[in-house]
Amino acid sequence: GGVSMSDVEPAVVTVEPVTTAVIRRVVAMDRLAEIFDGAFGTIAVTTIGQDAGIAGPAFALYHGMPTDTADLEVGFPTQRAVRADGDVVASALPGGRVARAVHAGSFDGLGAAWGRLRGWIDDQGLKAGDTFWEVYLTQPTPDMDPADLRTELNWPVE
Repeated sequence: GGVSMSDVEPAVVTVEPVTTAVIRRVVAMDRLAEIFDGAFGTIAVTTIGQDAGIAGPAFALYHGMPTDTADLEVGFPTQRAVRADGDVVASALPGGRVARAVHAGSFDGLGAAWGRLRGWIDDQGLKAGDTFWEVYLTQPTPDMDPADLRTELNWPVE
């Protein structure tokens, strides 16, 4: 068998800033799924309606460590900035040095995956930033095997 994505060591990559269309919310952690269900559809409609161009898979960017609540932006990278429309606003993913890993498996394992990435960052002697984001590389479908889900974890470092 080959090496599964989850076995790949994290790496530090340099990324360019990316324009995004997002909805920002502070939400209880146990209600995250509700935000995701509604927000991505709304953002896609707005982005396509304004011909701003969806430029990649959906993501969630967290402002600070979630506690009982998470302060996050959910959305899509876009080719051009959207005009604010209701809850949808233009934002950006940061550029610079990012510690990146890929989590294979269900979203239930993401908390542990972020913890491992944080440990790796500390082991490298790097300083983890205050914001971090996950990219949903695989489009979840009701009948898929959660083991097939791939989520890219991105944590700015200095």
